[in-house]
Parts: sequence; C-alpha cells; structure tokens
Amino acid sequence: MTAENTAAARTTDTSDQRQVRMDKRAELLAAGREAYPVGVPRTHSLHEVREGWAGLEPGEETQDEVGVVGRVVFLRNTGKLCFATLQETGAQGEAVRLQAMLSLANVGEEALADWKHLVDLGDHVFIRGRVVSSRRGELSVMAAEWQMASKALRPMPVLHADLNEETRVRQRYADLIVRDEAREMIYTRDAVTRAVRDTLHGLGYVEVETPVLQLVHGGAAARPFRTHLNAFDQDMTLRIATELYLKRAMVGGIPRVFEIGRLFRNEGVDSTHSPEFTTLECYEAYADQFVMAGRIKEIILNAADRIGTRRIETPKGVIDLDGEWRWLGVYPGLSEAVGEEITPETKGHVLREIAAKHGVKVEPQWDTQKIVIELFGEIVEPTLLQPTFVYDYPPAAQPLARDHREKPGLIEAWDLIIGGMERGTAFSELIDPVIQRERLVEQSRKAASGDHEAMQLDEDFLRALEYGAPPMGGIGLGIDRLVMLFTQTGIRETILFPLLKPELG
Repeated sequence: MTAENTAAARTTDTSDQRQVRMDKRAELLAAGREAYPVGVPRTHSLHEVREGWAGLEPGEETQDEVGVVGRVVFLRNTGKLCFATLQETGAQGEAVRLQAMLSLANVGEEALADWKHLVDLGDHVFIRGRVVSSRRGELSVMAAEWQMASKALRPMPVLHADLNEETRVRQRYADLIVRDEAREMIYTRDAVTRAVRDTLHGLGYVEVETPVLQLVHGGAAARPFRTHLNAFDQDMTLRIATELYLKRAMVGGIPRVFEIGRLFRNEGVDSTHSPEFTTLECYEAYADQFVMAGRIKEIILNAADRIGTRRIETPKGVIDLDGEWRWLGVYPGLSEAVGEEITPETKGHVLREIAAKHGVKVEPQWDTQKIVIELFGEIVEPTLLQPTFVYDYPPAAQPLARDHREKPGLIEAWDLIIGGMERGTAFSELIDPVIQRERLVEQSRKAASGDHEAMQLDEDFLRALEYGAPPMGGIGLGIDRLVMLFTQTGIRETILFPLLKPELG
C-alpha cells in the first residue's frame, strides 16, 4: 500500500471511529447520563495514590477508598474482570499512570457491560474504589463505580503512525497526549522563564508591559507586520521590539525595568527563526555593556540551575557554562578565521573577495560594515561553541548603541554566542538625542529607499530622550533560543503553538 493510500485508509478509519464514538455519546445522553459532567468527586490525583500507597505488597488490599480521574491509555476487557490504565501529567510533564480494575462482583453486571461498551482509549473516566495491589504487584484502584468524565470523539493518535514532525507541531494537543517530551518542554520553558523573572526581581528590576500595536516600528532592524486600527482609521504595525517604550520608562525615572514579551517580525521561517517569538529586554540605569554581561550570565546560569545542569551535550561537543565566558572582538575574530587582517579601514572589494572565497553571499548595495557583520556571522559565529561575548561591532550593527568610548569607528555592543548561535545581545545605550536623531534619520532614508527592515523616525521617542535619559545598559535575550540551548531542539519545538502554513483543503 502506498503512503497516500495508507494515509487515506487511516483518515477513513478515523472518521468511522469518530462516528462510533459519537453514537456512544448519544447513548450516554439518551440514558440520562452525562458525557461531559461539570465535575466528578475526585479525592486524589494519580500521583497522590502512587505516593501514598507505594508500599503495598503483591496481592495486598486496603479498605482505603479514593476517587481518581485520568485519561484511558490502555484497555483490556476480559470476561468478569477488566483492566484500564489511567494517565495524568506529573509535576515536570511526565506521564503518571495508575491501573484501574473493574470486576463483576464489585461494580455489577450493568456497569461492567456499560464500561465494555461505552469506554474507549482517550476517554477521561472517574473511578471510585479501594486501593489494592494486583497479584502481579501493580498498584491499582478496585472500582466500586465508574463515570464518564469526558468522552473523546477522536481516537488517540498512534505515535509513529500518526504523528510525524509536521503533525506533531500542527496538532500539538495530540502530541501532548502521547509524548512525554512534548509535555516536558512546556515545563522546561516555564522553568526558564520563571528563572529569568526571579533573577531580575532579585536584582531590583520592575516588570512592565508595553504596546504591541504601534504607530511607528522601531527598536530593531526587521520587517514588521502591518495592520489597521478601524477606531482611528490608522495604519499600525505589530511591535518588532520592546526597546523604545522601555527606554521611555527609563526617562520617566524607573531605574531598572524589564519586559518578557512576544515580538512579531514578518520574515523567514526556519529552525532558528519564527515570525512570532518571545524575548526578554531589560534596561538598567548607570550600567554599561560590561555590567549587562554580568547580568545575562547570572540569568543564564540561574536558568541552567533551574533546569538541573550547567553542562549541555550537543552534537558538536559539551557546552560548559561553568567554563570561561570569553570576549572576542569582531575584527580580530574575523581576521583570525580568514587568515588576513581585517580592520574598519579594509576596502569593500577586499571584503567581497573574502566573501566569494568562503561562499558567503553579499548584496551589491551593502557597505563595508554590513559585509563585515555578515562575514563574521557566517564564518566565525557557527564555530563558537562555548559562551563567547562577541564585541566591538561596527555602528551598522546596532543603531541604538553608543559609540565606543575608546575605539573610533566601533560601538559598545556585544552578542552572546553559545553553541554557534546568538542567544542575546546588549549595549551601552545611546542616550544623546542629537546623535540618535541622526541615526534614525539615516534609518528612515534607508526605509524610503526600499529597505523594509530599516527603522522609522520615531519623534515621540526622540522627544522622550530630550527630557534626559540616564546612562544605561540594555539586554535583549531570546527566550526561545535559551530554551533551544537547554533542550537542543529547533524553535518550533520550543514554541507551544508555532505559526504554520494553512492546512491544504
């Protein structure tokens, strides 16, 4: 049978099973019973039963009665004694399972017949009964009664037959039912996010929320999503960064501020990029890029401790977060990688020859700074396994960073590379409103010339800076990429419900 025929047969089978389950739902309702009651008299979780009666010997019975609920993931209906395995999610996303036993002697003929006829894999059922251990030593609940808690109208997916990578992502709810790793990812991400928040709160930061709908897009070089606000008859964009509003808060006198928020960039989709993703941005008065390097290190180490390890196994080797977090200049790092000295004065034709030699694609309109940034990103960055602060960038890298205090032609900014990928960035922030206006005007010129990623001129942001912003350092940290680091998965696995193409008819 071809793959297409197999898929068609499975779809037909699923439709047939769905109709059978619909009929069972109708039978429940016709008999005056509920297929989806508002609640059931649950007294214990499956985990609590496992913990509380873990020491029972094989064949031992108690008079302790419990009421439990779980999804049916195994059924064996044989004569006068039926077995089922109930499942719920544990504290870290793992499956917790408990056996239920239904005997003719305990539940009666009618209830046992209804169980055999009405219950399917995937249903949520309530079981009330005594805690016992089977003859084989399996901790169980010997049912005195059972009740449908939620009738599943679709059969449970078969892990390898029904859930390829695309289907797992598209139907995440089905993925969560059958795969521990999918559930554990949710708990891992939650642990990382809580560690980030706890670290910043411990450092005296205040969490705020800034607008998602914006009149002017800025704070990053990215193509925005566009929308329209009917109430004002106003074109707007979804935010590409939280930076400019957080800096407004800094102007207003909030000395340490952060936001963990969703960003939206109308760009490519691959294993490391998603059109919508989550970042941390935080800003601290009287800090600079070096203070912020200490902050991000503390955040990541605390997240690692929450996950449970500072050593991360990767296909390229072990990342040791307890090792050196070295600093590497953009120009020295690129020079070493290509075998010739590259400086801010290196001519464009030389850089283009290096790009051609190393198979790096560059656009004709790019200036020397842009080419250097691209060369470093393609040639050097993938080789940086251990934590590395890549710093001393040319100004084109970050229009919102201040000029270097000692090195003309550079800015005070770094990218943190771990495992060959950028995880976060920071800079000593530009607070001079005159220079900031010059840079944003240049950005607006690029936008007018067709650069879809260039920032717009934000007059309100410039007005805020003119009230006087304190010297500050700022961090942008990709939450998705931090989870990717700890789990060694692609971005689609770390986002619970990632954006996907529509399903074909």
